[in-house]
Amino acid sequence: MRIVTQQVFGGPEVLEVAEAEPPTPLPTEVLVQVRAAGVNPVDANIRAGRFPQYGQPPFTLGWDVSGVVTARAPGVTRFAVGDEVFGLPLFPRSTNAYAEYVAVPARQLVRKPPALDHVTAAGLPLAGLTAWQSLVDTAHLAAGERVLVHAGGGGVGHLAVQIAKAHGGYVIATASGAKRDFVASLGADEVIDYRGVNFESAVKDVDVVLDCVGGTTAERSIDALRPGGLLLTIVGHHDAALAERTERAGRRFAGVGVEPDSTGLDRLVELVEADRLRVHAEHVFPFDRAGDAHRLIETGSATGKIVLTP
Repeated sequence: MRIVTQQVFGGPEVLEVAEAEPPTPLPTEVLVQVRAAGVNPVDANIRAGRFPQYGQPPFTLGWDVSGVVTARAPGVTRFAVGDEVFGLPLFPRSTNAYAEYVAVPARQLVRKPPALDHVTAAGLPLAGLTAWQSLVDTAHLAAGERVLVHAGGGGVGHLAVQIAKAHGGYVIATASGAKRDFVASLGADEVIDYRGVNFESAVKDVDVVLDCVGGTTAERSIDALRPGGLLLTIVGHHDAALAERTERAGRRFAGVGVEPDSTGLDRLVELVEADRLRVHAEHVFPFDRAGDAHRLIETGSATGKIVLTP
């Protein structure tokens, strides 16, 4: 099979297409023929060596996967050969999704609904579960609450806006001026051009902030929260100093990662099928242009999701 691999840490140019033997599924695993694999910022960070705890090259990146079950090992009861599935299996351990086949635990996948093609399905798991686990599982967002979503036009942000709206939130999103109309089309009640306006001056008394940007954005967001409001960050989730500053200001703090969650994916599928959630995959690259996909995601300017196809 064809894979995208790298022999050393480095820039996008280290990604190369090579050949490897297809994996053999272990008990309770299925072999999936990959039709599309999502590209996420964590992929680029690992490629560049910023997270050496994920291992040393050579390796194959990727977690978001959508495809077709071609074999199943003993113990699998959830799927049959020929089923279309997608998910975020094994994260944060290696899935090796930039490949034509992956072997993964069956119960970390869900059925792909007809409302999603493989490209959009591959764009949903990591970003969608990050937003879901932040807003629903952690913040327990309730109808009528005011939510500020940073980077509302990005991979996580564009899904978070829709999830918050589906739960009855009043959604304020920051985005570049070029993405204003797109973010508004997702249902955002207000869109703030962060390049022209200091959001912390324009927004006050929100119940929840979801920081998808990092840097000083999270700290500046403290002033936008009501007393007792919740600051969620998916970037600085290990930032003890930020947590202390937030709590000292009388607000709450939660750093959120993401984990495989077939139940959460099923809830996201329900929103998709109810036409309350759509995945925007603006850029689709073949495997031999994986480096271009990484160059684009590192700019931070992509709208929605970036996806690779074999």
